[in-house]
Amino acid sequence: MNVNLYGAQGKWIMVDLGMTFSGSEYPGVELVFADLEFIEERREDLLAIVLTHAHEDHIGAVPYFAADLGVPIYATPFTADLVARKLEEAGLLDEVELNIIPEDHGPIPIGPFAITYVPLAHSIAEGNALLIDTPHGRIFHTGDWKLDEEPIIGEPTTEEELRAIGDNGVLALVCDSTNVFNPRASGSEGAVHRALMEEVARHAGKRVVVTTFASNVARLQTLGEVARETGRRIVVAGRSLERIIEVAQDNGYLADFPEPVDFDTAMGLPRGEVLILATGGQGEPRAALARMAEGNHPIELAPGDVVLFSSRQIPGNEIAIGRVQNQLAARGITMVTDRQAFIHVSGHPGRPELEALYLWLRPQVLVPVHGEMRHMAEQARLGKVCGIPAQVVQKNGDLVRLAPGAPGKIAEVRAGRLVLDGDIITPANGEAMTMRRRIAAEGLVVVVLLRGQRPVIEAVGLPLDEDLPEFLDEAAEDVLAAIGRLKGRDGRDPEAIREAARLAARRAAQRWSGKRPQVRVIIPGAAA
Repeated sequence: MNVNLYGAQGKWIMVDLGMTFSGSEYPGVELVFADLEFIEERREDLLAIVLTHAHEDHIGAVPYFAADLGVPIYATPFTADLVARKLEEAGLLDEVELNIIPEDHGPIPIGPFAITYVPLAHSIAEGNALLIDTPHGRIFHTGDWKLDEEPIIGEPTTEEELRAIGDNGVLALVCDSTNVFNPRASGSEGAVHRALMEEVARHAGKRVVVTTFASNVARLQTLGEVARETGRRIVVAGRSLERIIEVAQDNGYLADFPEPVDFDTAMGLPRGEVLILATGGQGEPRAALARMAEGNHPIELAPGDVVLFSSRQIPGNEIAIGRVQNQLAARGITMVTDRQAFIHVSGHPGRPELEALYLWLRPQVLVPVHGEMRHMAEQARLGKVCGIPAQVVQKNGDLVRLAPGAPGKIAEVRAGRLVLDGDIITPANGEAMTMRRRIAAEGLVVVVLLRGQRPVIEAVGLPLDEDLPEFLDEAAEDVLAAIGRLKGRDGRDPEAIREAARLAARRAAQRWSGKRPQVRVIIPGAAA
């Protein structure tokens, strides 16, 4: 998620408005957003949202918040097209001003700022840095980037052009930290092109599946050429791949991409004449690759067929990816990852690329972003070693001054996360999510108290199995005994009765199972 704010003369711009995908910490939730309370309170001074590129962690929250923020959005054509489709799906296209900016456009005046798009290579079409002119100096915000002499798609800004920006002075470099621990450069898409060509050619007579990030248009261009040169027909399996191909072609990319064939046609072709592009390289359970691994997809794989993982494992997805790979292995499918062949390169800079950018831009201040705290702290150390005079390591909620005066943190504001829970955006640490996590970890006991009757108890998620009937009987006895010990007014107070029953049922559950479940006590006719 990437929400960065800059202030000048009391005005703000926002760089990117992204989201992240949920993990096990938010059961039942897929999308996680930054809580925008701070900027919403200053909405009248927010001038614009400027998007660097079209990855979900940079644009994914736009349809959820842009209309409420009520400011124009700026993006280059490919990014703008994807954003427009998201807004249209949400019924908001007419409510948000979306400005399409050609990559070769000059400075865009936005209040006291002037924004210039600076193309840089990344694992998506039209990755851009932003050169932000302010009254106190220029900020170079890299977005996500890398150096690539053979990018396949697009023409990144050259070393000479970046040196010229540095010659004109850069106050601060706000820089991607994701790959700072990599001692080598990220590598070229051109080298991946050659490696994929060799790898697919090695598996003549076999059905080959390639899974990659759908947004990597350069990789899709490569795979189209690989299919053509190895005499294979392209099959596209996955809605996100279909969408990216459509948007890319609408914006002048993938012009010579082979016409894909449908699943039925593909299954009727000889095995060595098919190249399948599939979603699911991160182990997503509903994606095409997972369904192929399970054997319930129209594309059928047989022993000896090949799956190329032309993508890296995103941290946190190892178990899900391993599950899919184990299923493929059990079916006799050959797998090749970037550990066996050079079939993937990162879209983020390694240390040599960071050092080169520092040398070319010569900023006065380095502000690491995009990564965990360990990545940002390490980049700050690298910047210091490379001679950048000042480094500011910040965390969510920090307000940082770059100029005038000494750079550094000047205040801290509340920062949090929101989740899309069903159709409702709610605090990530709210009662509903907290309760769901507790239930997931400890289970649930429901106690229903009916006047003149024995308590009715249900246990969900407790490891009792055949002991369950005995537990329920003993828990009911404990609840009756606890209520019976209430004296005077407490014996008639629904709240006191509810609390006594809750504690008794919970103690019984802990005694029987070692778990401390959530306990819900229901007294029909009494207020909750």
